[in-house]
Amino acid sequence: QVQLVESGGGLVQAGGSVRLSCAASGLTFSSYSFAWFRQALGKEREFVTAIRYNEEEILYKDSVKGRFTISRDSAKSTVYLQMNSLKPEDTAVYYCAARPGVEVVISRAYDHWGQGTQVTVSS
Repeated sequence: QVQLVESGGGLVQAGGSVRLSCAASGLTFSSYSFAWFRQALGKEREFVTAIRYNEEEILYKDSVKGRFTISRDSAKSTVYLQMNSLKPEDTAVYYCAARPGVEVVISRAYDHWGQGTQVTVSS
């Protein structure tokens, strides 16, 4: 079965950096687009970024543009989220999601989800 396993979260000071990883198994990695969503306490899950299966398209939420970078490594079947210049408002549980075909920003369009990893940014 498909598994997405996130890692790399933790506690970081404002202005710091964190890299999240999402290791995928049970799917044809090159055929899937991946996204990162996040959910802060008491708020709805929101789109952060996505990368197309062939890397021809990458999308970012406006508030993370220039600070976050999504990438993928086909050899390792892993997707990364490099987060720099972190702000307290970036505090959330971050989820990796996958779907066959092109990327979209709507969470319900994704078939597979990881368990989430907590990122806490202290001020």
